Order: sequence, then C-alpha cells, then structure tokens
Amino acid sequence: MFDRKTIPGDILTVIILVILTAVFIVIPPLSNTWIRTVLGLPMVLFLPGYALIAALFPHRDDLDGIERTALSFGLSIAVVPLLGLGLNYTPWGIRLAPILVTISIFTLGMCVIAVYRRAELPVGESFSVPFTAALHSLHQEVFAHERSRLDRILTVILVLSLLASVTMLVYVIVTPKQGEKFTEFYILGPGEMADDYPVRFNLSESRTVIVGVVNHEYAPVDYSLDIALDNESIYPRQQMVLVHNQTREESVTIIPPAIGQDMKLEFLLYRDGNYSAPYRDLHVWIDVTGGINGS
Repeated sequence: MFDRKTIPGDILTVIILVILTAVFIVIPPLSNTWIRTVLGLPMVLFLPGYALIAALFPHRDDLDGIERTALSFGLSIAVVPLLGLGLNYTPWGIRLAPILVTISIFTLGMCVIAVYRRAELPVGESFSVPFTAALHSLHQEVFAHERSRLDRILTVILVLSLLASVTMLVYVIVTPKQGEKFTEFYILGPGEMADDYPVRFNLSESRTVIVGVVNHEYAPVDYSLDIALDNESIYPRQQMVLVHNQTREESVTIIPPAIGQDMKLEFLLYRDGNYSAPYRDLHVWIDVTGGINGS
C-alpha cells in the first residue's frame, strides 16, 4: 500500500476524485445533487485519459503541460467508448453501475502504474504538478510589494474573472434545460412489442396487454388509468403517482362482458383527478363472439 507521501499530488487528486464520484453516484441522497454532474464530467472526459498519459509518460520532459492536458481530453474521449463497447459483450451490459466500475478500475489501475513508473526515475526527473509552487507564484504575483497598486488590482480582477467564468460554465452544465413537457402512454402486446394486440375474444375470455406510462412533465403527476369498452368501464380505475422521468408498466387483463363486432376498446389516462376528459387515450377495435374458439 502507498502512503500519502509516496503518491504524487496529481495522482492523489485523481484517486480522490474517482472515489468521490463513485460515492456521489452510488449513494441515493447524494446522487440527486448537482455535485454528481460536476464530478461525473471529469470522470468521463478527463481523468481516464490523464491517468493513461501519466502511466505512459512518467518523465517530466516527455510532454509539457498543454500537451498532457490536450491528450488527457482526447484519450478520455477515445478510451471511455471502447470500455463501453467491451461492456456491451459482457453479461452486465452498458448500464450505470458496470460503466462506473469499469472506468474506475481503469483509471485507478493506470494511477498505480504511473506511481510505480515515476518511482523508478531519479529524484527530480519524474513528472509532477507543482501545486505549491503555483500557489506561491500566484501569491507573489498578487501581493508582491514591488508591483504597483494598479498592476495588483488588474491581477486580482483577472483572477476573479477567471473564477466567474468557470462558475458560469459549471452552472450552465449542471442546470438542466427544461424541454417539452409531455407524457408517454402506450400499450404493448403479450410479447412486449407494439403489435400483436388481442383483437378477437370469446365472451368472458381474458387476454392480457401491457400498459406503459412515462412522466416527462418535470414534476410529479398523479395519473389514473381506466379501460372502457364501447364507453363502458370494464376495469377498476387504477391510480399511480410518477415523478419526472419515471416509467410504470402494468400488465392488465381484459375480459369483455358482451358480444359484439368492431367494439372500441379504449385505454384512458387521466391526470390530477380531472375525469372530465382523458389526458391521453389509446384504442383498438375488437370482436367478441359467444362461441368456443371465436365461432
């Protein structure tokens, strides 16, 4: 195991960010905050590439800072899709948890290799990010007595402008843009496909369909589902409260109570207790006969 003194500052920062990202994605109360997005972006777009570059080029003269930064973004954009492609051929598939674990293992593995490769180099030859020197230089730049007051004021304004720009960029990224508000309402046949709906029934024969509701209203919505045959309800009204982007699929059993041809079987979705008119509706035409096997 490495202690803090043996791990370079940049590698230690990457490891901490990977662990924090996993925490804010896995733990439910934290996963609903904007910090998850702030940590998730570098986890996907920068950290894997940076760790790979650190493992490939441990010497300080291999690449300069700008090249390392540019290659870190470029390699991250190349590596993460390849990891996802590999997951696609595994039993876990491309889902949040497997992707998080795979990217974390890759990034941490590259960090371990980078630490070992830098440790093999002579003292002072390995690459490192001079955090302390940079802070000291900034302090000297702002508070040096030999500089004029105007120069120090301009430097402070420049630093504040950069901080404001970064803050605005983060705000734009983490603030979701509200799109069109709508509700998905659909029915599926027994094979969970949008076809092969049961349209021929015997009297009192039961057939099953799947009814799906997806809330894209950017707010919790109280839905009510009703099923009617020729304007007569044949299904107990069912209520469901869905939050934004939540999906609910229910398997419902249809039992026609009467014989008829070209009967209109309606699936009615009401919203927020307003039963004057359905918010969404679907229908199919069915035939109901009295004989066995539809004769």
